[in-house]
Amino acid sequence: MKCKAIIFDLDGTLLDTLDDLADANNQALGELGFPTHPVEDYKYHVGNGVRVLLERTLPENARDDAMVEKGMAMMKQAYEKCWDNKTRPYAGVPELLDELARRGVRMAVLSNKPHAYTCMIVDKLLANWQFEEVWGVSDTVPPKPDTAGAFTLAEKMGIAPADFLYLGDTGTDMETATAAGMFAVGVLWGFRTADELNQNGAKVLLSQPAELLGVLDD
Repeated sequence: MKCKAIIFDLDGTLLDTLDDLADANNQALGELGFPTHPVEDYKYHVGNGVRVLLERTLPENARDDAMVEKGMAMMKQAYEKCWDNKTRPYAGVPELLDELARRGVRMAVLSNKPHAYTCMIVDKLLANWQFEEVWGVSDTVPPKPDTAGAFTLAEKMGIAPADFLYLGDTGTDMETATAAGMFAVGVLWGFRTADELNQNGAKVLLSQPAELLGVLDD
């Protein structure tokens, strides 16, 4: 397909962040006196921001606003200390980014992580590649599937939404891409299933990062 730029989701797409997210949230839950969750379960807990993460992982009878806010603060504090313990790019991602850079493809990141964390992680773990825009959730950028971030990012890059390929690993990403009029590509190495990606608008599914090059060449 012809595209002028690619928007990447971060967690579950470029970086395997699951263990560090699970460790931080489980630490917060444990300190609050609540049960923790297996790491694998976090594939379905993460992806919609920190508030939703706490709403999903706290016991049902403890999901009032005050407890959610307390849990969020504790999770963020724990994550500040462990976010790079185990987080690394997925196998094949560095090689893909190298080839996209060689081709001169313009790239951006749009994450449901808080903006400061998104920038910090990209700066440290993806510093070898140039992303023109790196955005996380902030007071002015609501979490996906709200399309405000995608539209504003496209405007800042001076590219029409229809000329973007959007790469992500969750239904939220596919929903965002589809609603923004971008070409939605789902990745199967991340946190969610093919069924979820297809049901939310994926045009193509990839099993390996290098397969994206074939999509671009098609």
